[in-house]
Amino acid sequence: MAKAHLEIATLRFTRRFSLSAAAAALFAVSALSAADPVVVKMATLVPAGSGWNRSLQEMGQKWQQVSGGKVVLKLYAGGVAGDDADVVRKMRLGTLNAGLLSTTGLADIERSVLALQIPMLYEDYDEADWVAAKMTPSLETQFDAKGFVVLAWVDGGWVHFFTKTPARTPEELKSAKLFTWAGDDRYTELWKGAGFNAIPLPATEISTALQTGLVNALCTTPQVAAVMQWYNNAKNMTEVNWALLLGAVVVDKKTWEKIPADVRPAILAATRESGLQLSKQTRADELESIEAMKKRGLNVVKPGPAELESWHKLLESVLPLVRGKYMPAEAFDTVIKYSAEYRKQKKPAPGTGAH
Repeated sequence: MAKAHLEIATLRFTRRFSLSAAAAALFAVSALSAADPVVVKMATLVPAGSGWNRSLQEMGQKWQQVSGGKVVLKLYAGGVAGDDADVVRKMRLGTLNAGLLSTTGLADIERSVLALQIPMLYEDYDEADWVAAKMTPSLETQFDAKGFVVLAWVDGGWVHFFTKTPARTPEELKSAKLFTWAGDDRYTELWKGAGFNAIPLPATEISTALQTGLVNALCTTPQVAAVMQWYNNAKNMTEVNWALLLGAVVVDKKTWEKIPADVRPAILAATRESGLQLSKQTRADELESIEAMKKRGLNVVKPGPAELESWHKLLESVLPLVRGKYMPAEAFDTVIKYSAEYRKQKKPAPGTGAH
């Protein structure tokens, strides 16, 4: 009998110990999980080792600092995760959480963003900034409805045409094999409809395509052309401010909501500060990049007044095809309205003597 009582007591102790041990282990795992940082996997086409990439790395350091180590950025630069379209697709699948995307990638989420890149719309950066400040709050709401959070807007400066042979007019450019972004059929068809020989390719294949002659013209900024060395096979730059290269740091909403609510405002502020600094630095580097390329053989092609007018006539014929077909009509009309408002308020009042 005593032996039986001892066995029962031993069994009860063992069960209690096992339950206690299991509870302690569960508590330890829970505590460890609570302490684990939120790792944000971000991809971008920005070249590894470039100034842009260093800015993103510094942004990641700010995230870790302002969050007290609760948020860690893991960066995949240089297109190792694919083109912008690939990055957006992987964000939707959950294999990536964020991206520094160009307008092409952003348009895969919400096409209204394309209105900010209407060609030859802005007279200067001040106008572009004023219109963007008016437009981006509603765009951020639209992105949020699609499951994405815009943390910062950035730009890469003015886009120009880089060509193997000089192109002062649209007609001269039409004889070239022009790179266009793959994955957006409407974009390619727009160029083809205007009479251009558009060759759709992933951005990750531009270097090879230029070297082999598959394409011999592309639309990009001086900074990108210099960093990627694309100008080596397209040594003529048409001095027409075609559009502003826009982008944004975007994170999927599920990942954003994993970040503690009290940390999010600091992350948002740090990202917007980094985005502003990146845009300012990029704009400041524009002329420096052009001068550096000129020393290595770049020819800057300056259209005369009549040739410049031919670019405006091209737009007059194409913009009706853009509105409502390539981008939502409402977004198009809103940006045009904001641009007109800016120019009206900048126009000198009658009788002020301003010229």
